[in-house]
Amino acid sequence: MSLLIRNVYISDPLSEHNGRKTDILIRNGSIVSIGEGLEEKADTVLEGAQLHASPGWVDVLADYCDPGYEHRESVDSGLRAAAAGGFTDVMVVPNTQPAIATKSVLEYVQGKGAGHATKLHVIGAISRNLEGKDLAEMMDMHHSGAVAFSDGWQALQHAGLMLKAMEYVKAFDGILVQLPIYASLAQGGLMNEGETSLRLGMSGIPNIAESLLVQRDIELLRYTGSRIHFSGISTPESLSLIRAAKQEGLDVTCSVTPYHLYFTEEALQQYDSVYKVEPPLRTEADRLALVAALSDGTIDCIATHHRPQDWDGKVKEFEYAQPGMIGQETCFAMLRAAAPDLPVSRWVELLSVNPRKIFGLPQATIAEGAAATLTLFDPEATWVYEVAGKHSLGINSPWIGKTLTGKIYSIEKA
Repeated sequence: MSLLIRNVYISDPLSEHNGRKTDILIRNGSIVSIGEGLEEKADTVLEGAQLHASPGWVDVLADYCDPGYEHRESVDSGLRAAAAGGFTDVMVVPNTQPAIATKSVLEYVQGKGAGHATKLHVIGAISRNLEGKDLAEMMDMHHSGAVAFSDGWQALQHAGLMLKAMEYVKAFDGILVQLPIYASLAQGGLMNEGETSLRLGMSGIPNIAESLLVQRDIELLRYTGSRIHFSGISTPESLSLIRAAKQEGLDVTCSVTPYHLYFTEEALQQYDSVYKVEPPLRTEADRLALVAALSDGTIDCIATHHRPQDWDGKVKEFEYAQPGMIGQETCFAMLRAAAPDLPVSRWVELLSVNPRKIFGLPQATIAEGAAATLTLFDPEATWVYEVAGKHSLGINSPWIGKTLTGKIYSIEKA
């Protein structure tokens, strides 16, 4: 199979063609030719007024619920959703049943991902059975290909165990991923704590529930000299702590979700459970601080926190609804809407270059002879997110039936 992409803008800081508008010929998964006015025949020809090509995007945190919760999402449906959203690589959390806390479960999940256009990378658990008490089989999982270690949606609360984990992964230059939520401070909370939560009569989760855990783990990082990545950062206080730690030279990075960049707590006015997420949606001032941190380098990459739920998990009273939102298929459109002035080159750094560097994934580049690990997108094209064309099994998206700007084009069959 072959694909000829005409008049495409190349956005790839590692490519000699960066910044050019040219043609790309792909055959059997490899880039055969790059140049203006290519005349080679191809099975498919693709052209768009604002078509861009970049190295393949990476989602650094998603949940495919497999094994154990395949009715919410399977590895197969999840990877199809990722491909539709432009992702060539996805890192999945270990919050399955059984948890991805052993070599055997990790290898099972890897096997389920084999043969897909989008590559699956597994995050192994830090603690045994995600219980937060004892370390899991981290070395065995590392040797079997675990790309990082985290307890996923269950933020690691025990400081002593986090210390041990940081010291342990230093032996192989591993990295821990933490979703910073202090459970004791967030317990019972349904949304961001503030004037809106008071007005809506819902218990709140304060900003300090996030920033205090960030501060604790940075102190442990300073003590151990290890590596940590915070995912789902949502407050200015956390950004300030991470910014200062970076200036100090500590090996700390962070990611933000598309929905924290776009939505605020005001979305909860109708008590719609689709907006119940962890960490909670914050204020407009908090959102603007996140957008600013995209430009100043504090935020390193994007994590969709794609967390599918079924009808039973979301269609109920807000208090009892499960948290999370699906977002891989609509990620780029949300990002474009949240920060329309951010240049394409910066989105490429956030979605491809930085995550590959942080997590040790092979760098992709647009060059003749290279694998066609690339993402095609048009920042200005519009499309409708229809139920009929949706790939994820999750029902928890606020965008179904909406017209979005920022479209992905598939090269899967080229």
